[in-house]
Amino acid sequence: MAVRAQTMVVHVPSPEERALVELFGGETGDDVDKFSLVPWEPGPDGVTPVLSGCRRWFAGRILQQVDSGDHTSFLLEPFAASSGPEEGQIGFQDARDVTPGHEP
Repeated sequence: MAVRAQTMVVHVPSPEERALVELFGGETGDDVDKFSLVPWEPGPDGVTPVLSGCRRWFAGRILQQVDSGDHTSFLLEPFAASSGPEEGQIGFQDARDVTPGHEP
């Protein structure tokens, strides 16, 4: 879906918001409609969803896509953002125990 989009919202979950990481990292859209399980609202472009349970996020226009092997990387030009209290963020090391929805 992202490779066809013109904009993207990047969420920055805090440790308090770990359930979102487990849902979006540990389930596959092939089996579960993840957006039906969490509250969300249309993003600043009217299309891209913003997860209501994640206070920190930014939206950006996709300027470039790069094939990175088993993933696609995106270069974004931010144009909107929301911030919440600085509570840290869940990084890769913090989410290593989440079993991916798809095999890498």
